[in-house]
Amino acid sequence: MLHGHTITRERIAAMEPRIRPYVRHTPVLRVDMADFGRPPLPVDLKLECLQHSGSFKARGAFTNLLERPVPAAGVVAASGGNHGAAVAYAAMRLGHKATIFVPEVSPPAKLDRIRGYGAELIVGGARYAEALA
Repeated sequence: MLHGHTITRERIAAMEPRIRPYVRHTPVLRVDMADFGRPPLPVDLKLECLQHSGSFKARGAFTNLLERPVPAAGVVAASGGNHGAAVAYAAMRLGHKATIFVPEVSPPAKLDRIRGYGAELIVGGARYAEALA
C-alpha cells in the first residue's frame, strides 16, 4: 500500500520504468466466455500467475521498496502467502533482508517459495490477523 499517495494512471506510468527490470512482461490472453458455458463475451486475462513469485503482487512489492529508503534491518510483511512471497522476492532481488510473518494455515508451497527467496519466515497464529499481530 502506498501510504499518503493516491494511485493514479500517471503514478503507475511513472513507476513502470523503475520496476521493469525486475518484473516479467506477462501475456494477455483473450477468451470468449461462451467457451465456459456463459453468454458470449470476450474477456482479456492478464496471466500474472507467470510473474515472479506467482502473482501480480511482485509489482507492488518492487514499487514500495524502490520508492523509499529501506532500513538496514530490512523489511517486514504479514501475509497469507502471495504478498509475503512478493516481498521476499523483491527484497532478495534488491539486496535487502526480509522477515515474513504467516499464519499456520498458509499453504506449504507458499512457505517453500518464501524460504527459497531467502526471507526469514515466522509462522504464528491460526489466522492471518494473528500473524499480523
